[in-house]
Amino acid sequence: MALTIAIAAHPLLEIGAFVTRLPCSLGELATPPHIVALADPAAQAPLCSSDTVRAEVRNLLRHGGFKPAGRSKPASEYLHAAAAEARFPHINAVVDTCNVVSLCSGLPISLVDIDRIAGGRLAIELAPAGTSYVFNPSGQVIDASGLPCLFDGEGVTGTPVKDAQRTKTHDGTRAALAIVWGTRALPGRTAKTVAWYRELAGAVAGATLDEVALTARST
Repeated sequence: MALTIAIAAHPLLEIGAFVTRLPCSLGELATPPHIVALADPAAQAPLCSSDTVRAEVRNLLRHGGFKPAGRSKPASEYLHAAAAEARFPHINAVVDTCNVVSLCSGLPISLVDIDRIAGGRLAIELAPAGTSYVFNPSGQVIDASGLPCLFDGEGVTGTPVKDAQRTKTHDGTRAALAIVWGTRALPGRTAKTVAWYRELAGAVAGATLDEVALTARST
């Protein structure tokens, strides 16, 4: 049975999602060399980010009142800066694949460990005022008020800025939910990004891909 995510109405938000299932623990898998190579600024990829893409992603995040700047900028912008400064992160096969797709497409992407999701319906909606969550091992907190977020039974799990620490992938991960945070202001880009992402994710040794059902959240 496919994982289902209920999505609240939003004039700009366009979501792409799928699940990558692994044949063993994530820590045992190597990132394919052709995926590592995509982090090179000179690499040829089917998608390339631009100032227009970055501006439209920021407009998407601003819609609910969130301010995407400084430490709260979209995750894709962090990756762009890291690549330009030759400090692009290499973590594991699933995260590396996510990061190169986000870098090239310019769209933020969340990764959530399926087995760490708390009970209750998954939903994507704007975070109410006062919403915050821990995003790293040291316990740092981000204010997500007005930010589009993926919620489970315990709160925020993934966002276009920083994913929640409690549901992040790790060496023992066996299945990861990917959320591509696209915008209707860039027609066709979300679909192209998801198609390429699925191609790369399927190249990880033994990986299989599952569909995710996206439904409109009832009011």
